[in-house]
Amino acid sequence: MEDERLVFVLSKGLNYPDIARTTLMLAALSAKLGIKTTLFCFQDGAEIMVRGALDNEEILPGVPTVRQRLNEAIEAGVEILVCSQTLVVRNIREEDLIEHAKPSGAATLIFLAKEAENVICIG
Repeated sequence: MEDERLVFVLSKGLNYPDIARTTLMLAALSAKLGIKTTLFCFQDGAEIMVRGALDNEEILPGVPTVRQRLNEAIEAGVEILVCSQTLVVRNIREEDLIEHAKPSGAATLIFLAKEAENVICIG
């Protein structure tokens, strides 16, 4: 499985927490299974990667939070990339991102998709 790669695309944020949680959970599971896993975030998905963005997240009894799912993905070793154009459009600076997220151009997604086993978009 070392050579396998999966790419997950996250374009939804706290406006669709179910989609964000599911995408993060599956990315974490993929990495835990030994698959090289990248999460590419753009649009509202990029906003989840901003420091403090999850501080006021709604907590529902018995439902993992987006923050919990994000932490699972980080702990599993998921590579997190954030679309640099989304950062510009949304006035987000690189230093505003969480420690594990790195800005990346949209072309990176194209190259990752070409080498990946699959690209998974939920929602």
